[in-house]
Amino acid sequence: MLERIIHFSIRQRIFVMFATLGLIGLGVYNFQRLPIDALPDITNVQVQINSEAPGYSPLEVEQRITYPVETALAGLPKLQETRSISRYGLSQVTIIFEEGTDIYFARQLINSRLQEVKGQLPAGIQPIMGPIATGLGEIFLWTLEWDEGHPRLKDPFDAAVELRTVQDWIIRPQLRTVPGVAEVNTIGGYVKQYQVAPDPEKLMAFNITFRDIVKALLKNNANVGAGYLEHKGEQYLIRAPGQVVSEQEIANIVIGTHRGVPIHIYDVADVHIAKELRTGAATKNGRETVLGTVFMLKGENSRTVSLRVAEKMKEINRTLPEGVSANVVYDRTKLVNATLKTVRDNLFEGALFVILVLFLLLGNIRAALITALVIPLSMLFAITGMVSNKISGNLLSLGAIDFGIIIDSAVIIVENCVRRMALEQSRLKRQLKPEERHFIVQQAAVEVSRPSIFGVFIIMIVYLPILTLTGIEGKMFQPMAFTVLAALTGALILSLTFVPAMVAQFTTGRVSEKKNFFLELARKIYAPLLNISLNNRTVIVTLAGVLVTLSLLLGTRLGAEFIPTLDEKDMAIHALRIPGTGLDQAVSMQHALERKIKTFPEVDYVFSKLGTAEIATDPMPPSVADTFVITRPRSEWPDPKKSRTQLVEEMEEKLITLPGNKYEFTQPIQMRFNELIAGVRSDVAVKVFGDDLDILVEEAGRISRLLKTVPGATDVRVEQATGLPVLTLQFNRDEMARLGLNISDVQDVIEIAIGGKQAGQVFQGDRRFDLIVRLPDDTRKNISLLKRIPLPYPEGLAGTARAATGPSIRPGKPLPAFITLGTVVDFKVIKGPNQISRENGKRR
Repeated sequence: MLERIIHFSIRQRIFVMFATLGLIGLGVYNFQRLPIDALPDITNVQVQINSEAPGYSPLEVEQRITYPVETALAGLPKLQETRSISRYGLSQVTIIFEEGTDIYFARQLINSRLQEVKGQLPAGIQPIMGPIATGLGEIFLWTLEWDEGHPRLKDPFDAAVELRTVQDWIIRPQLRTVPGVAEVNTIGGYVKQYQVAPDPEKLMAFNITFRDIVKALLKNNANVGAGYLEHKGEQYLIRAPGQVVSEQEIANIVIGTHRGVPIHIYDVADVHIAKELRTGAATKNGRETVLGTVFMLKGENSRTVSLRVAEKMKEINRTLPEGVSANVVYDRTKLVNATLKTVRDNLFEGALFVILVLFLLLGNIRAALITALVIPLSMLFAITGMVSNKISGNLLSLGAIDFGIIIDSAVIIVENCVRRMALEQSRLKRQLKPEERHFIVQQAAVEVSRPSIFGVFIIMIVYLPILTLTGIEGKMFQPMAFTVLAALTGALILSLTFVPAMVAQFTTGRVSEKKNFFLELARKIYAPLLNISLNNRTVIVTLAGVLVTLSLLLGTRLGAEFIPTLDEKDMAIHALRIPGTGLDQAVSMQHALERKIKTFPEVDYVFSKLGTAEIATDPMPPSVADTFVITRPRSEWPDPKKSRTQLVEEMEEKLITLPGNKYEFTQPIQMRFNELIAGVRSDVAVKVFGDDLDILVEEAGRISRLLKTVPGATDVRVEQATGLPVLTLQFNRDEMARLGLNISDVQDVIEIAIGGKQAGQVFQGDRRFDLIVRLPDDTRKNISLLKRIPLPYPEGLAGTARAATGPSIRPGKPLPAFITLGTVVDFKVIKGPNQISRENGKRR
């Protein structure tokens, strides 16, 4: 069989050459399609369902939203695990499916269940699935900033509103059209809103309620169409535009009349541009900014998508308003390029080393080059297999290839062919004819083909068990094993076909085999040692046994790690503050933290995300910040030899002096992986399950104190599950009953006045902004003023109210149309859960 494979007629040599060219062409084509990243994507098949619930406490979110959604999704086909987080105003349920589940099939199943559960959720709650991305999906981040000295910076609020508007209506729509982009997320700045801020005193004076204002805005902010009519042969479309387009038009809306005099919005309220009640912020180098993030579609090539986004960002920058610039702060391409450089250097240096060694040992540069060609050809063969099986090229899959193993069979065949040709030339005392050369190469290749094949098979068998790994281990190491096996298969095929054909075709002229200095030196050293070993077998065997025993004993003391940590060059610092810390206070503390980090000469710049972004892929309370520290190239460090561990220790020592902060040091990709895979950010976590949250926190504290005693344990802390201050408006039901008030009536006023209620939208070209009715910020921050919010008496209950007021109202005096909120509501600040985590239906 091997004789038929290794046969060199002219037709077969031509076929081998064309087949090799075909392999090169296919390999180059697939190389352009190969997904490339720094590490294998070990994210499980998961879908996030986010539900915004403004004003709901963590307990209410869990009870009314998280639990119904979890229950509705239970029992899905191929469902493996569910996780959830209930925070103030947000529910996030993460559904994890078995490996191999098609993500689009999984999302379709979830979508059908969500349609069924919507009727069980509170009004206005809309569960939305997160983007189709993975833990490696955040590939490109940028900040929007004003140029130094720009006039807009004199008004920080106006500057922040304009930056967010540019991000939402100029940058985001354009980036979402880039192929491979799943979603564009935003955090920071202020979302522009048109706010109608009623004055409680004026409302009572004009006998106007919050509900009246909302109704007036809804009735005076709409466009309608009335079909068309034909007039003198022309068709006129009929439209009646009634939408407001400015603050002045909003202010002029009529709410009602008093004795024939119209009452306008401006009579009882202030209309102005305001900011949303935001849940997150972004900072850079100690200043607030707007941070944008591109999520890559699952399965795409991160390097290619990053390059597309970078090119698109250059175009977008030319269209931004004067003085605004989008500055890239994180580009996955840099890390991927560093990985590719490592693989490229490995390939180049390996080929160069092979050529050098073969030339020194064989003395034939042509034979050395032919052998070295097996390296890139087998790599192209492996890349074709990787693309066909949707395996990404990364530091593990490509960097794990050992070129010495790859060319092992080719070296054996080339060396034997050169040796046989040299012997034949020496015997004939002339150069070989082409027919003789082809025949000798065929015989020489057949002689060593069997041991070469068995040698490769033995190596391949070693890698086969890795293919049986499952879970995270399988996702991490299976690509490596497959790539090595594919490269070995390609090298074996090339060794039996391409290599002999090339040797027979191009190894012409004088081929001599002479004593090699290096081999002779090795033989002189090895021969005496071999004789000594054979003459002292007992001693050698005993010594070997002792060495093996000592090695096993030392092996038990070695540390174990799943995989060496990839040095991402950059750092991520998880800054934690007391639960309940306000966003403005957290931003102020973050500014101080960033300025302190910036004092390190190794740091280029630093940026942060606080709280939750617009799309809650990474829900955090305002008291928590992800700080990204981008370091300078190591050559620019004062001490280029300083280790990353030493830099972290120096930072921790300096940052610990800032009050109110605790820190966890990690890396951007590492942090995201930990959170997506296990639901926690740390490398090691102990989860406690139960029903009573107080007992869970107590037990977690005991476990934490115990773990701190473990040698080598650092950053041991309990998840911030409690301590959130909640302003609870407790209803006085007896008083409300005497006054004839329903709880829903009071809640309605509270929702509009304090939380804000949307009363339509204001359209400006393609842009649209919410029209909100809400008390002024100064009033909302003052509890004593909140107690004076006016509540209207129910219609038809004037007599009841008059009787309730008793003698305080003189006969004939008109009854007040309002009472204050503090009359029927007690304001209490209590400590509640900061978040409620669940796994598989149990609190964690």
